Amino acid sequence: MKNYTDASEKIRHEQHNHIQKHSGVSGIMNVIVQAFKHIQIFRNKEKDQNISELVFAHDASIAEDISRVNNQEKSQLTADAIPAAVDYAYTKTPPPIMPKSNTQEKPQLPADEIDKAPPAIMPDINSQEKPQRPPGEIGKEPPPELPNIWIYDGEVYDLSDFIKRHPGGEFFIGRMKNRDITTLVNIFHPNPEKSKRVLKKYALGRKARPEDVHPKYNAPPFLFREGFDGWRDTPKFNFQNQEQLLNRIKARINQPEMKKKIEQMDFIFDVVTIILLVVYILVQVLRLNFMQYMPIYLFVPLMAALRISLTGAGHYLIHRAQVRLNKVFANIFDISYVPMAFVVTDGHTLMHHPFTQSQVDIKRNVFTAMLELPRFYRIPVHTVHKLGHVLTGMFVRLIEICTLAFKFGVKDMYGSWQRGLPHYIGTFSMRIILVGELILFWMNGDFGAWLAQFVLTLWISTFMIVASHDFEEEEVDPSEDWAVSQIRNSYDLTMIGNKYIDCFLSAGLSPHRVHHVLPYQKSGFANIISEDIVREEAEKFNVVWSKPKNFFFDRLPILVTHYLLGPSRAAKENNFGLLKEHFHPQQLMTSAKYVIQGFLGIGSI
Repeated sequence: MKNYTDASEKIRHEQHNHIQKHSGVSGIMNVIVQAFKHIQIFRNKEKDQNISELVFAHDASIAEDISRVNNQEKSQLTADAIPAAVDYAYTKTPPPIMPKSNTQEKPQLPADEIDKAPPAIMPDINSQEKPQRPPGEIGKEPPPELPNIWIYDGEVYDLSDFIKRHPGGEFFIGRMKNRDITTLVNIFHPNPEKSKRVLKKYALGRKARPEDVHPKYNAPPFLFREGFDGWRDTPKFNFQNQEQLLNRIKARINQPEMKKKIEQMDFIFDVVTIILLVVYILVQVLRLNFMQYMPIYLFVPLMAALRISLTGAGHYLIHRAQVRLNKVFANIFDISYVPMAFVVTDGHTLMHHPFTQSQVDIKRNVFTAMLELPRFYRIPVHTVHKLGHVLTGMFVRLIEICTLAFKFGVKDMYGSWQRGLPHYIGTFSMRIILVGELILFWMNGDFGAWLAQFVLTLWISTFMIVASHDFEEEEVDPSEDWAVSQIRNSYDLTMIGNKYIDCFLSAGLSPHRVHHVLPYQKSGFANIISEDIVREEAEKFNVVWSKPKNFFFDRLPILVTHYLLGPSRAAKENNFGLLKEHFHPQQLMTSAKYVIQGFLGIGSI
């Protein structure tokens, strides 16, 4: 055995061996084998094998949580946690299983993973008087048994019996278990006082404690910075002040005449959505059967515009009550190839909107995986990666989700499997439609036209995800008025200059500031006619109503420079030149692995 003069020499030697090991054909095969090992349906299954060995055997914290569940008579893992757990298992390589003890330190990220974690910027919540987790417990996994607890204004409630009764649908209540619902109750209801009276029926009569809150929101830990703790890092806004901006806006919005106008605009929005859906079908029929009337130079931009517009409709559907057929139709949000409504409704509606620009806002942390790729590989490699999602990847993920759903049940999430079934029908239907369209164009000998509209739609939609906020800015101050904070940390996007058309072309981001202040409104058109009220009341709080930013001229150049033209993380860390960045064995292996992961459903945003 070779002796090393110091630790750094040993590390360099091991890194050299690692690169040699993963070079060439054998390295590619190793990547494929390791990737397939992460997929439950490709593993050897034994009848009595523990679920932690089947799916999450490579993650100590998840394996321990699942093991605890198996030893309980009633599962503590809710159905919404299933996609979250699968997301985590797929999107990063965690440390090996290690025995856990009270004195054991949390495994550290490998050196090449450190830069992936978001910066440790923390909200200033020193003014909030609340119990603190002991320093050694911050960021750790929850205790063996998390109670049926929902927290409002520092008090605890058990809303288990209210899940089926919630007018907004079972999802929103079930998903917020073991979280603080104070902000959501106040911003997602036109009349929060009425909701507070309902809460009193379920009060447990005690103050909230750190152990009542899931440290990682029962969501994939990779979504948060290293050491994130739900109890400590959730901003605590003050909604007691009756003169706050949000209350003033709602007082005018809730006037009978204004409510009637909003209902009319919601109806018109839905009619336009139906028309767009019909046109979406007709454009494809024309291209497939009467190509002379739908040339490719017209077909491609039309399909991109229609897909993004329908995603805009889906954007508002996931904000509406998740009841009846909306459980199915909300999945139209996926039609632009980028999102997956079945698993992002929580992250977008329940984390991003209430806590914009905070550590809870997971939108600050998405869309970073491609920064691992060499800059000139990003467009082709990420495109093939997402094509893999369409063909097989998302089906693999959905099968995993369903497998775990049958294992643990969906009662805690939806009250019954009948109530949860429409969500599954909707998400599978949308995935079948997307791959079915591809097959039809392939059989018709027109795959090139389909691929062209796929690429254009994919990249415009991808950049729109991060186009409506400056996530590089400082974090929100919880002591600030919540509505003021939302306006200052969001801005409207324009596409062609007409607000009603832009509402669809921007995937719902045209009236974005109003959307963030009034996230419960059902349509972009309702937000547009509410803008004057929001702007007038905001001016009384000395909030400057800045000019909307054009997506193509103001935002896209900045985003392209950052996400497509910057060097890869490995190139930054190792000071690689342009050629070495693109031809170093480690970079080539990263690119190959990224492609394979797409077909296995790994790494979606």
